[in-house]
Amino acid sequence: MLKAPLALLMMMAVSATAAEPSSSPIRPLQVGNLTIQQGKPAIIVSTTGNDEEGALKLARQAAQTPQVQVVELRVDKLDFATRVDKVAQLGQAMRRELKGKPLLLTLRTKGEGGSLSPDDASYIALYQQWLEAGFADLIDIEMRIGAQAVDQLVAQAHQHHVAVILSYHDFQATPDNADMLRRLSWQAAHGADILKIAVMPKTPQDVSRLTDVTWQMRQRSDKPLLTMAMGGLGAVTRVSGEVFGSNLTFGTLGEASAPGQLDVQALDQVLTTLHKANAS
Repeated sequence: MLKAPLALLMMMAVSATAAEPSSSPIRPLQVGNLTIQQGKPAIIVSTTGNDEEGALKLARQAAQTPQVQVVELRVDKLDFATRVDKVAQLGQAMRRELKGKPLLLTLRTKGEGGSLSPDDASYIALYQQWLEAGFADLIDIEMRIGAQAVDQLVAQAHQHHVAVILSYHDFQATPDNADMLRRLSWQAAHGADILKIAVMPKTPQDVSRLTDVTWQMRQRSDKPLLTMAMGGLGAVTRVSGEVFGSNLTFGTLGEASAPGQLDVQALDQVLTTLHKANAS
């Protein structure tokens, strides 16, 4: 049975489902054994530990959990984050454990909520070497590194048949709507396969604005979206993606990797209920 806060979130999103028409269809994206498409958002879980054992344990658990579709390796949290060969060995081992479920590789920098502060040259070089190692199905690249570096990494990723999430995170506030739309449009123009933005709401209006931006971007692009308002205030955006046009969401198998994430079992229960409501 749903806990009261989750039940309230579900009721809010069901109301939105009844009020809004269906969003425009997206172009399906195949990544590993997952087809990212219109409908119920796919659930991503992230590693949060600093060692190999914890990452492999999560991969094994995720492989046995039907509600989980993607596992994110948060390299920045590892004690050996800049040791290219050791990260690649861990990535290969995780991929074997996942048995076809996609592995997302992310080096999140401190400025966007992560644990490391590499200079841009080091950030780019690490991704280039990991792409050559060939263990990731998806990578998350921060758009802040600029057009030239983004274009270079996107081209290299696509040469290796790796899908790209271009991302922007604001842990302090929710930018104005025009700014969020501009960033998502920039990501689309620079070859992202998935467009991502995560913001911190201060008021319910900020949450509403994020969902409005998601809906507007859904009408402009056929690429999958991954949008969220963080924290408890924004938790509704993690369950209402099907209503507003976001195609993936983050959940937890244990410790959360960002504020406002929900346990995968409870998250999937709400997503399934909303999907059935939307279908009817």
